[in-house]
Amino acid sequence: MTFAHHWVLLLIIVPVVLCVWMLQRRTWGVAMPYDHGDHKPRRMLHGLLRFLELIPMLIWMVVLIIIARPQVQRIPREERVLNNILICMDVSSSMTIDNRYEMARKAMEEFIDSRDGDALGFTLFGTQQIRWTPLTKDIATIKRALPFANPRNQPPFMGGTMIGAALRFCRDNMVREAPEGDRLLLLVSDGVSADVNSGNSSEFADEMKAANITVYHIHVGTDPTPPDVIDIANSTGGESFVATDAGGLKRIFRHIDRMKPARFKPATAIPMDSYQPFAAIGLCLLGVLGVSAFGLRFTPW
Repeated sequence: MTFAHHWVLLLIIVPVVLCVWMLQRRTWGVAMPYDHGDHKPRRMLHGLLRFLELIPMLIWMVVLIIIARPQVQRIPREERVLNNILICMDVSSSMTIDNRYEMARKAMEEFIDSRDGDALGFTLFGTQQIRWTPLTKDIATIKRALPFANPRNQPPFMGGTMIGAALRFCRDNMVREAPEGDRLLLLVSDGVSADVNSGNSSEFADEMKAANITVYHIHVGTDPTPPDVIDIANSTGGESFVATDAGGLKRIFRHIDRMKPARFKPATAIPMDSYQPFAAIGLCLLGVLGVSAFGLRFTPW
């Protein structure tokens, strides 16, 4: 055990000296008639009363020890490696077909609930991008934001699908907001993109890999999955999935949850305050002192 403020321990000399003086002092008090008679020796009672006299000094010592901040070397729980997950959701007009948005929303709520402890962000995209919620560990914020992503409530300029621009927009935000931990981009879309093709898909993939971002793509609906987006996801270490119903979406989210579980790294031993044993001793001494006030003391005669 170590102490953060060693110099405070020097003050313990004062109550120690007082204890020694109290043990050696002799006070005869006032002589009473029965003092001259024969009495049975009561050494245990005498020792108990002497101990009770010393309790204030002992409490003083305990207080000084607590002020000195006792510390022990402990290994805390393993540190959680933060997963930074940015949900990038397509809100183009085609997401209103067959209730695709409602299907994706319900599945995402279940996925969000499974990521307790991670930092999540929420971005909407169509022809333009909207950074709705930055990365935050307040998961309830993301769930409250989902109703605002309804494509039926979006302005007209969000009607198209520009996946490439959305990827770069999310990349820049994640690099700025998540300097530590893993980065995962969850792209939810239902169509092809005018700015991603076989000529530049590798460029997008290289940019995401350089930013240490793993892309998972969930294609909602019955249209064919854009092969260029599949290549981007696979190149970054992620995958592309097809979901045609809510049940399929939930299975995909559970699969991603298993693929990116919470990771922990070993923590090194660090000094941690250890007040509990001394606080317990001090409280016990105070309790004994309180009980002794009801009559367990030397009388003045």
